Amino acid sequence: MNVSNPPDIEVVLIAGVSGSGKSTVGGLLAERLGWDYAEADAFHSPANVAKMRAGHPLTDADRAPWLRAIAAWIDGRLASGRPGVVSCSALKRAYRDQLTGGRPAVRTVMLDGDRDVIAERMRRRHGHFFGAGLLDSQFADLERPAPDEHVLTVPITDSPEETVARIMKSLDLTPGH
Repeated sequence: MNVSNPPDIEVVLIAGVSGSGKSTVGGLLAERLGWDYAEADAFHSPANVAKMRAGHPLTDADRAPWLRAIAAWIDGRLASGRPGVVSCSALKRAYRDQLTGGRPAVRTVMLDGDRDVIAERMRRRHGHFFGAGLLDSQFADLERPAPDEHVLTVPITDSPEETVARIMKSLDLTPGH
């Protein structure tokens, strides 16, 4: 039987509900690895940002062009051979499949936390368009990863530095890959 090794990880997708620490952990992970980093919020259209700022959750139709833009960024990293980290809520399996399907060099890390802890974090966050009032919609949309998705789920109880160290160890990532 021919068993092949999985491909090296070239892109890490940091997923989770708003306020789970995706930007902090993703940015720190990219910095530690010396990889490119992209914040998913930067891919939102002005209309989506305005909708969320007004306190309205996005629909699947609203998210479709946003997910396509993130997938294009991932494809750019893979095509160029420049590894990267991207943060994206990726709340539903269909979203994760769109971002990782057919891309074996992409791994997803789901930051997992208690709703009350995340709500408190969001209350302390200033200047972000996504208000704490939308958190319930995030948890309502969240589809926890199934075992066949091979998603690394990491609790958010540790510091960002400890969380990054756990991700690097679990995915066997080393700087300069």
